[in-house]
Amino acid sequence: MLILCDSKMPATAKARLAEYGEIVEFATRGITYDAISGHPDIFFCPTPVGLIVAPNLSEKYYSVLKKHAINYTVGQMPVGVKYPDSARYNALVNDTYLIQNPMISDPTISEINPGLDIINVKQGYVRCNLVGLPGGSFITSDRGIEKSLMQYSKEVLFVDPSSVKLSGFENGFIGGACGLSENKLFLCGSLRYINERDQIEALAARSGVQIIELYDGMPVDVGTILFLKD
Repeated sequence: MLILCDSKMPATAKARLAEYGEIVEFATRGITYDAISGHPDIFFCPTPVGLIVAPNLSEKYYSVLKKHAINYTVGQMPVGVKYPDSARYNALVNDTYLIQNPMISDPTISEINPGLDIINVKQGYVRCNLVGLPGGSFITSDRGIEKSLMQYSKEVLFVDPSSVKLSGFENGFIGGACGLSENKLFLCGSLRYINERDQIEALAARSGVQIIELYDGMPVDVGTILFLKD
């Protein structure tokens, strides 16, 4: 298992995460703004048919993907310094749904994933704000996404984003503090700092998901922890 994580993730969290696979510490320079420059979900969009990768990704990460025989497709739109150019690959795609802002998302995402139910939202940073759990339930820190998913009769838990840190900003987002690998939900931090802790634990239990807290501190938005099978 290859695990992409922000190089600025707390060291204690990295050490715990390394128990589950090979860590690739991700970082970029001069492409987008500093707070998200090491966030995997800004440059990579995992989908059921393979990974979609920003065309201006550093060659060294292309080499890592090739070395581990990770199936990927290069997107059409480069990641840029400012929003919305910084959110081209920040959609959430699973076996059933493509959740995106259609005005922002790279068209490659929908082109190589035909047949999915598309849920359009106004938020561009979808993946940062959203966790999709097995069984079709969701956790989000965006009220607009919550409303859109509820229109599809989905079980959605809203988590106050003030519980999540992001350097340089008032807060981060819950999706960016997490990563899902099969039936394990990894949190870069501790649930005890989140007011909705009990609801998260109950929803995870109903979804058959084990929560793994990577360190004992306030959750940090690290741009989603991405697990890639080689």
